[in-house]
Amino acid sequence: ISSMSLAKYHDKVKENDTVILYLGYDNTHAIKIKKGSVFQTRYGALRHNDIIGTTYGSRVHCPKGYLYILYPTPELWTSNLPHRTQILYTTDISVVSFQLDLKPGAVVVESGTGSASLSHSIIRSILPDGHLYTFEFHKERAQKAEEEFKDHGLSDYVTVTHKDVCQFGFDLEDVADAVFLDLPVPWDAIPSAKKALKKQGGRICSFSPCIEQVQKSCACFAELGFEEISTKECLVRNFDVRTINLPNPEFFF
Repeated sequence: ISSMSLAKYHDKVKENDTVILYLGYDNTHAIKIKKGSVFQTRYGALRHNDIIGTTYGSRVHCPKGYLYILYPTPELWTSNLPHRTQILYTTDISVVSFQLDLKPGAVVVESGTGSASLSHSIIRSILPDGHLYTFEFHKERAQKAEEEFKDHGLSDYVTVTHKDVCQFGFDLEDVADAVFLDLPVPWDAIPSAKKALKKQGGRICSFSPCIEQVQKSCACFAELGFEEISTKECLVRNFDVRTINLPNPEFFF
C-alpha cells in the first residue's frame, strides 16, 4: 500500500511512491517505484532499489551520468502525466486558480476531469479542508483519474463522478464556491452549474479554445443574471537574457 501523498510531504523515497526523475531542462519523467524494477534513461539503467530510501532532491548516479529525484508537485505532474485528453498547463492553471479565488477550505466543482491536470492544482489550492467534485462523461477516463488520485494520496479531497453534466446536470445545489467548465458545449451545463454555487454567490470559469464558444457562453451567463462577465486570453512571452560588453562613454566638457 502506498504512503505517497501530494498533500503530505515526506523526505524519503518509499516503494510505490510516484517520483519525478529530473535529467535536465525539459527532460523529466514520472515513475512509480517498485522493488526490483529498472527504468532506462539516456544515462543508462536506473535501478529502483537504488532510489528507495534516498532523500528527495538527491542526486542519483547512473552508468553514464546522474539525475535528481524530485517529490511530485501539481506543476511537475502536469509536465509528466499520461495524456488522456488535451490538458491545461501551468500558465492557464495559474490564471484560472486566481480568477476563481481558490483558497484553503473552498469547495470546487469541475467538469470535465480529462487527464486531471487542473484537478491536482485545484486540490493543492483548497487543502486541507476543501473538496473537489469532478465530473467526467467518459467512464474509463473517470476511473483512471480516480486511480491516480488514490495513488497520489488525494482521495479524501476529491469525489470523481462518471456523468455527462451537459445532459444530466451536476445534481448539486448550494455547495460550491467555484465551478470550472472545460466542455465542448458549456452553455448546456451553465444553468446546472449556477445551482451548484452557494446562494451567497460564487465564480464560474469556462475554458474554451474557440471564440464562438466564448460568445455563446457569455450570452448564457448574461441571460442567467451573472455579473462582471469577462473574457481573458493568457499568453507567455519569453525573454532571452545575455550579457554584453558596452564601451565606456567618453564625456567631453
